[in-house]
Parts: sequence; C-alpha cells; structure tokens
Amino acid sequence: MSDAGAYCRSCLEPVAVDLRQCPACGSRRILQHNELNTLAIAHIDCDAFFAAIEKRDNPELEDKPVIIGGGQRGVVSTACYVARMYGVHSAMPMFKALAACPDAVVIKPDHGKYTKEGYRIRDMMREMTPLVEPLSIDEAFLDLSGTERLHNAPPAHTLLRLQRKIWEEVGITVSVGLSHNKFLAKTASDLEKPDGFAVIGKAETMDFLVKRPVRAIYGVGPAFAKKLERDGLHTLNDIRQRGDKAMAQRYGDMGYHLSRLSRGEDTRRVNPVGERKSVSSETTFNADINDLRELEKRLYRLCVKVADIMKSKEISGTVITLKLKSSTFKTKTRRRTLTEPSQLADTLFKVGRELLAAETDGTRYRLIGIGYSGLIDAVGDSGDLLDPQAIRRATAERAMDKARAKFGTDAVVKGRALRSAKDTRQTSHTAGSRTPSRSD
Repeated sequence: MSDAGAYCRSCLEPVAVDLRQCPACGSRRILQHNELNTLAIAHIDCDAFFAAIEKRDNPELEDKPVIIGGGQRGVVSTACYVARMYGVHSAMPMFKALAACPDAVVIKPDHGKYTKEGYRIRDMMREMTPLVEPLSIDEAFLDLSGTERLHNAPPAHTLLRLQRKIWEEVGITVSVGLSHNKFLAKTASDLEKPDGFAVIGKAETMDFLVKRPVRAIYGVGPAFAKKLERDGLHTLNDIRQRGDKAMAQRYGDMGYHLSRLSRGEDTRRVNPVGERKSVSSETTFNADINDLRELEKRLYRLCVKVADIMKSKEISGTVITLKLKSSTFKTKTRRRTLTEPSQLADTLFKVGRELLAAETDGTRYRLIGIGYSGLIDAVGDSGDLLDPQAIRRATAERAMDKARAKFGTDAVVKGRALRSAKDTRQTSHTAGSRTPSRSD
C-alpha cells in the first residue's frame, strides 16, 4: 500500500489520488493526502456539542443562533456556529453574548443528557481502537496504530466510517484531525470545523507551523500568550528561532515544551486511562454578594453536590479548592491540602468556609465554586483527627446519604441545607428567575 491515499467523504469509497470528483457518487468531497495511509494518531472533537444535541432534539432550532448557558449573569457554555458568526464564544458573559446576538435562543445546560451522548460516542471510538484518551466529554485522542488488519482498512478510512456512524446514530457532526502525534492531531481537528477532516503529515510539519500563532497552541492560556507576545514571540517560528535553551531559561519546562512543539515534536502517547483530575461545582448569583453568611449558604449546597458525585464514583480527594469571581470578573482560587483523603460534604464545607472567610473583605462576588482534586480510588474517611466531632459528623452524613438513597433526595435534609434552600427559594421568587448553577 502506498503512503498516498484518497477517499470520497460522501460515499467513503477509495478514489484515485489525482481525481477531484468521486466516480462512484459524483461528490467533490474528496479527502486526499500524500501520507494519508500511514498516519494513525487522531483527535476527534464534537462540533458545538451541547448546542448540537439541543438542535438535534428540536429541529426548529436548526437555523437559529443557540446559546447554552444560564441567566443574565452566567456565562456561555457553548455557542452554535450561527451564534459564533455574531461573535459569541464559550466563557463569554451572558450579557455580552446577548448584546452581540439579541435574537439568540438561550437554553439551560442539560449535563445529564450531554454526558449520556458523550459516553455513547466514546463507546463508538473504543470499537475502533482500545487506545482512546478522553480530554473532556466531547473530545478525545485515538491511536489507531496496528488496526489495519482488524478493520481491513488504514486508520484514515476507519475514522471516516466512525465519523459517518456518529452522524447516523447520534445525529451530530464531529471534526477529525489526523497526524503523526497528539499536538498536530489536535491542531488539525480545528482547521476545517464543522464536520471537518484535516491531515498534517510529517513532510509538511515544519512549513505548516511557521505562521501558527502562539495563542492557537493548546495549553497556552490568554495570560501566558500575552507574556510571550510581550517578549516578541507571536508565532511558533518566533519560538523556534529562540531555541530550546533560551526558552527553558525564560519560561521553565513550559518554555522547553513549546520549543519542541514549534518543530512539531511531541512524544506523548495516547493514554487510555483518562484519569479524572477533579470534581467541582460552581454557581453564579442573581446579584453580587459580599456577606459571609450568605456566601456560606451557597457554598454548602455546592459541597453536598460535589460530595454526592465523589461518593457515587467511590473516590476521595486530597486537595480542596475554593473559587471566587468578583463583580469585576477577577477570579481568585484558594487551595488547601488535607491531612487525610476525604469525599465528605462536611470536610469540604469546613475547609471551604475557612478559605472563604479569609477572602470576605467587602469584595462583592458574582460566583462561588468548590471542589476536590488530587483524586484517589478510596471510600474511607477517618475525618479530621484534630476535630473530635469530625467522625460523628461523618457518620451522620453517611446515614443521611443512605436515607436519601432509600426515600429520595429531599427525604433527609441537614439544617444548614434546609435554611439555604429556603433562602434560595425566596431569592428566586424576588428576582423572578432561578439561580443558575454549573458543574465542571
């Protein structure tokens, strides 16, 4: 089999590499590349996933701008491609998104539905190769090396079949990037969205990367990008010219990593384990809050939500992180490492409340979040050895969990949660809308 290859993306039949139209179906959607039959590392990304699922379930939304998010004071979770034409993008404050696209249809996220469909797609990926590394619910790396005999086709054709299967069975499009390493595969998947299939071969790697902006590199956030640009590093070619040593001296390990990426070097393997790094939950308020007691009420309900997930997954965390966002959109994160792993709401709230108290200085906050990280497979929880009442509270919490499991979520409610729920209902009634919440 030669390295070069070509397939019709409409009927999936192989075609001669020099043809621009499929002789079988007449389509001009031809995938062709000089290294197509030898590349095996792929990145698959669902196109505007949350919005795509909502449009699938409600065909009347097909041509309308759709924003997935919560409330005037929330942020955009996903924007469909129609909404993106107006400048709407993920993580944009909702009031800015609606100012840019006032006719948008705003839908509250249904994470249960999205998660179900995400796992359904992931199962389809694993039918093609066991080497699937999820990055999130809607994207993953795949290594199809050695699958030619299994599927009687090179990886490129297998991926085309998978792309078609997802469309036919799930009803949404995905974009595929195919290359010789993870960095380039992820870069390629963004090139032809939506419903794209892009290829970056070894021979073209250096030339392709010359003009790529540093902001387009996965893992380079806005703050780091600004730092690079202040130092005169605007493209990967700028980084390449600086060299490994200078980049490492200036930016440490990340600088050395970027220097290698500037040459298209990435030796990371596709890791099928896909370890979850954290479990957290956050909520945006209808009105800014600066009162500690009011913030604690919101915090406790988030702690219960996170703890429920931890217990269902039979995992514990060793680090607790509190997140706060001020009325000026400045984000604070405060962390504390535990002496013993925990999965309890009681532990999460106790530490979270202490971290929160140190930040309650009159600043008005629009968002609060709390979570466990440093996760391990463990369900035991000995409590805080320095707190004599911790074990008693832990026992009481697990007894309430059993009662809720047997009689329903609202069957047993701790006093603090009951007061918080009452306050939330009163706030919602006054504001005329429900306080949005969002889990990461």
